[in-house]
Amino acid sequence: MARIQRLSRGFSFSAFFIVIYTVGMTLATTDAGFSPGETDASAESSRYLIGLGSYDITGPAADVNMMGYANPLQNAAGIHIRLRARTFIVAEKNIANSGVGNRVVFVNLDACMASQAVTNKVIERLRNRYGDMYSEKNVAISGTHTHSGPGGYLQYVLYIITSMGFVRQSFNAIVDGIENSIIQAHNNLRPGSLFVNQGDLFDANINRSPSAYLNNPSEERARYPHNVDKEMTLLKFVDSEWGPLGAFNWFAVHGTSMSRDNKLISGDNKGVAARLMEDFYDQQLVEQGDWMVDWSDTTDILSSAIAKSGDGERPEIIHNRVRNLFRSAKGSRFVAAFCQSNVGDTSPNVQGAVCLDTGIACDFNHSTCNGKSELCIGRGPGYPDDFVSTTIIGERQFKKAAQLFDSATELLKGPIGYRHKHIDFSNLEVALSNGAKVHTCPAAVGFSFAAGTTDGPGAFDFKQGDPQGNTFWRIVGGALKPPSKAQINCQKPKPVLIDTGEMLHPYPWAPSILPIQILRVGQMVILSVPAEFTTMAGRRLRDAVKTTLIEEGGGEFGEDVKVVIAGLTNAYSQYVTTYEEYEVQRYEGASTLYGPHTLSGYIQEFKKLAAALARGESVEEGPSPPQLLDKQLELLPPVVVDSTPTGSSFGDVIEDVPANSSFTRGNIVTVKFWSACPRNDLFSESTFALVEYLGKGGNWVPTYDDDDLCLRFMWDRPSLKSPHSHATLRWEIPDTVQPGLYRIRHFGAAKHLFGSVQHFVGTSNTFRVY
Repeated sequence: MARIQRLSRGFSFSAFFIVIYTVGMTLATTDAGFSPGETDASAESSRYLIGLGSYDITGPAADVNMMGYANPLQNAAGIHIRLRARTFIVAEKNIANSGVGNRVVFVNLDACMASQAVTNKVIERLRNRYGDMYSEKNVAISGTHTHSGPGGYLQYVLYIITSMGFVRQSFNAIVDGIENSIIQAHNNLRPGSLFVNQGDLFDANINRSPSAYLNNPSEERARYPHNVDKEMTLLKFVDSEWGPLGAFNWFAVHGTSMSRDNKLISGDNKGVAARLMEDFYDQQLVEQGDWMVDWSDTTDILSSAIAKSGDGERPEIIHNRVRNLFRSAKGSRFVAAFCQSNVGDTSPNVQGAVCLDTGIACDFNHSTCNGKSELCIGRGPGYPDDFVSTTIIGERQFKKAAQLFDSATELLKGPIGYRHKHIDFSNLEVALSNGAKVHTCPAAVGFSFAAGTTDGPGAFDFKQGDPQGNTFWRIVGGALKPPSKAQINCQKPKPVLIDTGEMLHPYPWAPSILPIQILRVGQMVILSVPAEFTTMAGRRLRDAVKTTLIEEGGGEFGEDVKVVIAGLTNAYSQYVTTYEEYEVQRYEGASTLYGPHTLSGYIQEFKKLAAALARGESVEEGPSPPQLLDKQLELLPPVVVDSTPTGSSFGDVIEDVPANSSFTRGNIVTVKFWSACPRNDLFSESTFALVEYLGKGGNWVPTYDDDDLCLRFMWDRPSLKSPHSHATLRWEIPDTVQPGLYRIRHFGAAKHLFGSVQHFVGTSNTFRVY
């Protein structure tokens, strides 16, 4: 782990490219102890076919409101790191028929959550391509819960208000990326093995609603040493011939290291962790000679890009992102996915919530400061710098995952299986353990929903832990749709602020029908839930499913079965708390849509799925969720035209690096260009920003792009309706940088008044780095 300690402070995969280039692509063997041959994954031990894939889903990097905080002022304006869809497919090897048996697909999105509309469209495309091989039954699509990705891709009204309705560009980028990542994984299917490992990570999450957690029974709390889950569960994928290919892990922590004021697209702490782990293990493969580098055309491409920038063609250089220069002798790059779990009441802001006005801890029960929620803010480990906090929490997850990856020895064995069902949660009959029959309710949010959380507080006079509400806001909420007496009674003790489940115009405001799903690979069982379960809610669900599998499996499942929750999967319906936490009515309870018995309903239905899986029985699919894609309202104005001031052109430098300047490691280099709206071309699997190194023979070598932590792409307009815009590229020179000559380049696309799009390139002065 000493190697990882050094790497995480200044590592960038692209810095390593230069070393390879200058020394003829020959390096000494690493001391990290990583070797594809370390894990026994011979053909004899391979029980499955495995395939991994990864594709860009970044989407529009301007103007679109970010999904998560519901802050109408938090519109995308650049890129911190890119967003990706990462996929694994595991299939049974059917030797007798020389074919393939059952298979499961899991997609991890650097997005706030999954979306029913996205899931519907992806399944439609897979069906058109592969027939019945992939369906909603065996495909799971899960979000990491970053709050710094473009919104507007969900189909229910409540979740697209701040994004000014549906944003088709966001939706298409996610759907396209998921489809391409699944295609990659499908095409990469080869014999291999899976290993599972678990371990505790103690310094990456805290409970942001401890007063609600304390309302759970004391004897139940006594079973657990912490008020959040500290365990990370990791799957290691090993090709029978090529060795380790990737890892997927599940750990519960909110994607809120980046605050509600951030405007750069980011995968937040889990996105950082994935970037660090992928680059680290890719580096190992390069050092061992298992990768090849294609440096062809790196000189001619740059000049041809400029030549073509005026004729409307896309500059060829943007197709050669830094990581794409590497061609794996194994057919695919290392894929690392950091997946979400029972995240509901967790926070990455591990210093706790502090009052901005006094510097003391917030009120314990209500998370207020002098009665105001807005002043109570959680602090990350790098406070007040969001980027530092994001990196620290990401590094901590990466290091634990690398440790589990390198020490994984438990081989997954046994069948692949899955069960899936749709449930109408608006009026589900639930049988409680005491024999009583109760029902869930149509969706509704309570007053504390509007108070927000310590990760992102709300406004006005709302506060968490409010079981009463007030008359003024009750009138305001009732103006939208006054809740019926039956709804008020059903939701108690939640005071209903917005009766979302009974609001159907212009189309439904919240879901009623939701998917639940179980995926099984040997002794690994994944529970796909379309919500954010709190810590204790997740524990109860996991325990209930594990018990059912063991009791109903006829000896097939033992105590070694690993049950993990994949939160925010296949659809989204806000939160699920325990009955006791619901009584407290903090944010999570107020956002538990279907009333106090929501968790009991989930446990009941998941136990049915688990029993069917264990017995080998089928299940009824249940009612289908609505298809609302054709009903969506799209209110975000399009890009009308881009222009530059008279005498300037797109790509011209406004603020350049001084001629003949020099910098050292740790310095920050900033260059500002005349630019155009990034919505004109999303540059998927390419880049808006590039740092190049002058290599031997005068070739400019791409070294860092806008998916590197050290290079930020920041975009702005002088005024809201101005056709002019700027791109500022900020490069913080890493400790690992190769000394030499560098330059910074910006790539963009400008829209003319009559709709044509012109690509352009801008280039800074050359400067030296020592």
